[in-house]
Amino acid sequence: MPDLKEAHRMALQSARSFNEKEASRFIYPMDKENIFPPDLPLTLARYGLLGLRSPKKYGGWNLDATGVVLVIEELARVSPAIADFLLSINASTGVLSLFGSEDLLSRYLPSVIRGEKIPAYALTEPLAGSDLASIRTRAEKTSGGYRLTGAKRLITLAGAADFVITLVVTDPNAEKPSRGMSLLVCEEFHTGRLIKTLGLRGLALGWITFQKSQVPSKNLLGKENEGFKHIMQSLDGGRIETAALSVGLAQGALEMAVGYAKSRRQFGKPLAEHQGIRFMIAEMQTKIDAARALVLEAARLKDQGEPYARLASAAKLFASEVGLECASAALQIHGGVGYTEDFPIERFFRDAKAIQLFEGTSEIQKMVISRHVLGD
Repeated sequence: MPDLKEAHRMALQSARSFNEKEASRFIYPMDKENIFPPDLPLTLARYGLLGLRSPKKYGGWNLDATGVVLVIEELARVSPAIADFLLSINASTGVLSLFGSEDLLSRYLPSVIRGEKIPAYALTEPLAGSDLASIRTRAEKTSGGYRLTGAKRLITLAGAADFVITLVVTDPNAEKPSRGMSLLVCEEFHTGRLIKTLGLRGLALGWITFQKSQVPSKNLLGKENEGFKHIMQSLDGGRIETAALSVGLAQGALEMAVGYAKSRRQFGKPLAEHQGIRFMIAEMQTKIDAARALVLEAARLKDQGEPYARLASAAKLFASEVGLECASAALQIHGGVGYTEDFPIERFFRDAKAIQLFEGTSEIQKMVISRHVLGD
């Protein structure tokens, strides 16, 4: 664990207080009923957890990367889905803070930080997942701004969002597709079908469509036709945060395994006294320590302004694998009851797989890492 600044301690304590006092009442409706709790944003806001990366002048913490990953890990230890909600909020507020005008920041950030408005970060399309350069949603220039037409799929908070930050094609004739894209903040959109998932439920995942939606020019984020570059700048930070989510999930799974192994007796003694179980727990702890160290080192490099893209991808790749491995091992330690809904480890097992798929799949991370190593 790094030396903590006072702001880190305060934010981490807020996350722990939320876990102790509030998290349990959200977990069941989110996972078992796939319901997004409308009071979740307001509750997180009361604990000051929706403005982690936002400037203080708008009510945020302005935390560095290290502070953010500590909070996300703590939340994920109890509820990976709630931590993922925070990841989604961070993605939106992060790109707003990086590229938004003063007008955009003052219009959107304070209401998000207070939990009054929910943003959705809409990138993925039916024909563009890992390959963002293939997006087809078009933004036609008008006298006052843009007219959007197209659809986004697998968008977290699609069914709960008040506004959407989206990547669109603004110059279809650009030499390269990635040089003709822009980021826009859109309030005129339609929510399509919500999508059921194996894990990380209750996040209103679904479709967003634009049917000649009007967006004023002042809602352009950053520079026109440089949206793809802006997205790439923000993705690496998101990968560190996603890796922290996996570390928290793995830590939570380990704690469940330890608790069960101490209380469950087989062959005349607690499971925890059987060597095979002890070895499994030792391996889990070692992998978690290694994943956490990788995440914190990537965050440290980011905080110090050093190149961190390779380590961000390495952290996301390794931590997501550790999360799934630890959730699987913890379920194994629980035995047959672990495969039932009577114990929360089955929820962690389902949640763990999803983290290998978003913020760039494991295969995408390997491509990024190899490019850096080979100097492509």
